[in-house]
Amino acid sequence: MPFTANRQFKAAPRLLASAQGMYYRTPEDRPVLDGTSGLWCVNAGHGRREIADAVGRQLLDLDFAPSFQMGHPLAFELAEKLATFSPCSAGSGTDRVFFTASGSESVDTALKIALAYQRAIGQATRTRLIGRERGYHGVGFGGISVGGIVNSRRAFPQLPGTDHLRHTHDLALNSFTRDLPQHGAELADDLERLVALHGAETIAAVIVEPVAGSTGVLLPPKGYLERLRAICDRHGVLLIFDEVITGFGRLGSSFAADHFGVQPDIITSAKGLTNGAVPMGAVFVRQAIYDALMQGPEAQIELFHGYTYSGHPVACAAALAALGVYESEDLFARARALSSKWAEAMHSLRGLPNVIDVRAIGLVAGIELDPRPGAPGARAYEVFVDCFERGLLIRVTGDIIALSPPLIVEEDHINAMVSLLSDALKRLS
Repeated sequence: MPFTANRQFKAAPRLLASAQGMYYRTPEDRPVLDGTSGLWCVNAGHGRREIADAVGRQLLDLDFAPSFQMGHPLAFELAEKLATFSPCSAGSGTDRVFFTASGSESVDTALKIALAYQRAIGQATRTRLIGRERGYHGVGFGGISVGGIVNSRRAFPQLPGTDHLRHTHDLALNSFTRDLPQHGAELADDLERLVALHGAETIAAVIVEPVAGSTGVLLPPKGYLERLRAICDRHGVLLIFDEVITGFGRLGSSFAADHFGVQPDIITSAKGLTNGAVPMGAVFVRQAIYDALMQGPEAQIELFHGYTYSGHPVACAAALAALGVYESEDLFARARALSSKWAEAMHSLRGLPNVIDVRAIGLVAGIELDPRPGAPGARAYEVFVDCFERGLLIRVTGDIIALSPPLIVEEDHINAMVSLLSDALKRLS
């Protein structure tokens, strides 16, 4: 089982049998309020008939089509639709699309495109890729190499030629901050240190999550992303935003790039693209990057890369239906309107036993707990189990609780999450 202590799980399994709207149900038909959008992905809620019907029709119409040297209309229709969701799509935005089947594949694709672009413009010495400590970029060898999760790096070898910016999480200065952290914008200058160390002529791209989700909902300090963008521009380095989690409404806009007003060169996405119904990812790039690759003989493959399931017809149908739901129900604006209520509810947990920080933005939150001496992660895991047994699904990473409900969440659901989580924190103090 993925990212699971298998023996521990099998001693006391937690099973989900069905789902509708905001709730899962166990095999015993016990309701469990979904506080995590499944795994950051079910943004429009569970059991959407529009998506199920689109998938069913597509399975009978065209279940699979090869994407190597071939195409099918739905992939191009989806790419056109996604361009309208892309940040700054009317101008210099990232509106060229390459399809993948997951966030991990999107990250490795983005890194390869960055390297291919630098080579195409005569900068072949730019082969170094820069990530950030406490970053998560999937489980491919490219992703764990630029990622900053210690257990991944201990377990598996990394690609040569990678380095990392310092992370921005500073509990001493920024704990319980409302909105973005006030301190830490200067940490973007760490890129200048790496430029001085390695030479700008060796660095192809920097990849960061605008909001780091899987390592605990770490928000960017005010001005940090803008500063990072300026440094990349100064040294000819591409800026990649990993928006596998933040894409498609999580912060109340199509992408975090819109929310923060910072335009990256490449964006990775997945998860909410199909509302989690069918595995799919997409990488967005600027027109200039695409154009740089479209050189040489016409019979030459410009980007020697792809997947069997790139632009899978059934995934395309699911994605088009999901995007239709987002638009027809104006779910991104809904998330934006609820964000203040959400933040207020999350910060009400301050003062409860062992809560040492609360962070909230859009419809996502991180509640950091004081680790139990000699047993890091144990306290949060116990809260996770307790909440599940009483009807709430949360996510934990280390001693940080993450919440990211579907965008259809109502105030009553938010109140229920806070109540259940509060009771668990008090019980397990």
